[in-house]
Amino acid sequence: MSKAPVPHRRAGIPAASTPRPKPQFTIEEWEAKAPLSDLALKSVAVVKSASEKTPLPLKVHVNEDESSRPSTPNLRGKVGSVSRPSTPVPASTRQFASHALHPKQPVQTPQQFYDWFAQIDKSVAHSQEAHFRAHVAVVSEHLNTADTLIERIDEVDREVSGLLEGWRSVEEGGKNLKDACERLLEERDRLLELTDEIGARLEYFQELEHAMRMLNHPGESLVLQTDFLYMVERVDICIDYLKAHRYYREAEIYLLRFQQCMTRAMTLIRMFFVGSLRALTADVSRRLSEKDVSSTAQMHLLYTRFRSVTSQLSPLLSELERRAEAHPEDLLALLSECHSAYFAARKGLLVGRLMEEIRGLDPAHTELVELTNAGCTYLKHLCTDEFNLYREFFNSGEDQLYTYLENLCDYLYDDLRPRILHETRLTTLCEVCTVLQALMVLDVAELAEEPTDDGNLIVDVDQPKSKGLGQLHISHLLQMVLQDAQTRLFFKAQSVIQAEIRYYTPKPEDLAYPDKLVAMRKPVSQYEIKEKDSVSQLFQLPSLDKKETWFPTLEKTVWVLSQLHDFVKPAIFEDIAHEAVSFCRQSLVTSSNLVEQRSSTGVLDGQLFLVRHLLILKEVANNLDYTPKNTEPRSDIGDTLASVLNRTTALLPDALFASLGMPRGHDTFSDSRHDIDQDLKRACQEVISFCARLPCEPLREWVDRVQAFNDARISFSPGSQAPLLTEQEWAKHAIAENLHQVFIEACERDLRSFVTKLRLYLEDDRTVSVLVTHIEEAIIDAYLKFRNIVWNMYAGAMKAVVFSQDGLRDYLKSVCN
Repeated sequence: MSKAPVPHRRAGIPAASTPRPKPQFTIEEWEAKAPLSDLALKSVAVVKSASEKTPLPLKVHVNEDESSRPSTPNLRGKVGSVSRPSTPVPASTRQFASHALHPKQPVQTPQQFYDWFAQIDKSVAHSQEAHFRAHVAVVSEHLNTADTLIERIDEVDREVSGLLEGWRSVEEGGKNLKDACERLLEERDRLLELTDEIGARLEYFQELEHAMRMLNHPGESLVLQTDFLYMVERVDICIDYLKAHRYYREAEIYLLRFQQCMTRAMTLIRMFFVGSLRALTADVSRRLSEKDVSSTAQMHLLYTRFRSVTSQLSPLLSELERRAEAHPEDLLALLSECHSAYFAARKGLLVGRLMEEIRGLDPAHTELVELTNAGCTYLKHLCTDEFNLYREFFNSGEDQLYTYLENLCDYLYDDLRPRILHETRLTTLCEVCTVLQALMVLDVAELAEEPTDDGNLIVDVDQPKSKGLGQLHISHLLQMVLQDAQTRLFFKAQSVIQAEIRYYTPKPEDLAYPDKLVAMRKPVSQYEIKEKDSVSQLFQLPSLDKKETWFPTLEKTVWVLSQLHDFVKPAIFEDIAHEAVSFCRQSLVTSSNLVEQRSSTGVLDGQLFLVRHLLILKEVANNLDYTPKNTEPRSDIGDTLASVLNRTTALLPDALFASLGMPRGHDTFSDSRHDIDQDLKRACQEVISFCARLPCEPLREWVDRVQAFNDARISFSPGSQAPLLTEQEWAKHAIAENLHQVFIEACERDLRSFVTKLRLYLEDDRTVSVLVTHIEEAIIDAYLKFRNIVWNMYAGAMKAVVFSQDGLRDYLKSVCN
């Protein structure tokens, strides 16, 4: 696009415009706003000095010879610079006119003078305007030059506009060409990409020809070729690809053919494995049938020889396992045939050796624990070796493997199980369970799993396979025998509980309390040897010492529960423990009545017998894990009894019951521990009441008689004379003093013997201290009633005789200690 030439206005002709008033500045303001530098001031001074002497025009140059006359302009040599030519001078007069302004003829008249003067004046005016005309001429020349330049610029502008139009045309054409080229390149890339994609898809179809060509080669050694597993992997990838792209043309036909190739390849692997296994089994059987084959040689033949072929067979079986997992409907049967062939071969080699080992154990006569330990240990090593060998070949078939191992274990279990079911000794059954549990916790270490390969056409056949079988669980193989032992142990424990706890008939020596406790206080002979008890850690408590002094049912309860605790399930143990503790409590309550009948002190021995054994039974019950919970440190018998009695000073049943940490009397619980707490509460009340009753019985009878006399006096009429208390024979001062003395003697005699018996039965000082404290409180309560009555009687004579409350407490402590 070209630009139109811009018209130019010639200089010198100002455009019409509205005049604007110009601001007026004084010289002082001007100099203040625009001060001049020193150099500028010097320049102004030079211009000023130069302008003071104006030179004369060139046309008015005066000749040197006419210095006396006024100078006139001399235009000699300047003719070309004036605007018009001078007046021609005739040739006859040129000799008189030395200058153009000289008169041609002498001036004679005024008119001539005026004409000559006008000429001179005109010449002077013309001479003065010469530099203006010269400047106008220069400006005109510059204007002409500028006009020429403008014309040239307009021409150049038109040329540049033409060039711009051409460049734009070329640019637009180049862009179109570039777009066309880019479209062609994109089309070419699309076609190349389409070609590559078609080629990539065709690779899956073209793989069929290569696979069929390889599978058509004769001989079983085909599976040992390096390209065989690579071909199998590619066929598997092609099958997965065609399953994902069934919409391709002829995809179903190619998929069927690939599946046929995979089945043929896996069949070749199965045939090669079965053939190799049969040949190896026949060779090993022949070698084992020879005479004088050592155990080391047998282990070599049974395991080392088999491991020697795993490097050849394991990769093939791994491929079969992977394909069977991916295509179970077609290939799982082939893998099962391999498993069956392997287990049949191994069982045929091991059964004879296994039967020989079992016969060497003599199952019919060997002790049950020894038979269990030796037999199960041998089976554990055998199963571990078989598991490790199987894992060298296969990476699947765990269920079939455990079935095979269970079949091997059955050869021993057939002899071991009847022995367990007919065993009558509870300790033997517990030892059998201990042996089995010890073997079950010693499982082999679990193998770490390795990541699987990515599915692509590039196959690394040298990559090792990951072991997926993991850990051999011996517990799975021994579980049936352990369940038989636990079941027999449970039923045997129930029969012991019924026969020796629930229906136990006490012997006279079992009820010989406190004689049995006194006998245990004697030093034990150094020649006495005790049988070592086998008690669970659950019952290893300081308060459970001296089991020889226990009643037989309590000792049997602790023994049975300690045997069962570690060998039966928690739910079963909870049921049988509840049953045993309940029957033991009932037997203790019944036996306490028999002790009362045999003892001279009667109630005290029977109730102390019951308190002693119930505290132990409560401690046992508290340590039984009826329900899973956080284990906390348990208190001993002294702390238990302190929690019973330290929270109350009165014989209130509910207060005593709550101090045991048990529910109130009005709550109902069927739990055996609740029943123990109830019986323990009643026994403690009986002991405290009996010990406090004998010293205070005379005082209590006298107080009751006084209370009855005072009640009778109230019934007298107001006018009649009521008898005085002090006038009564039984209420005299001497009788009161005698009662006080009888109380002191009873405390010295009976209370001291009671505390001694408490220490004999309960032994623990803290336990005795708890009961003694409450006995003292009961005695103090009864004595204070007597003291409050006699304090103000007999004119205060008894104040110096009776005890104060603190004095009585100190006296009782001295007696009890």
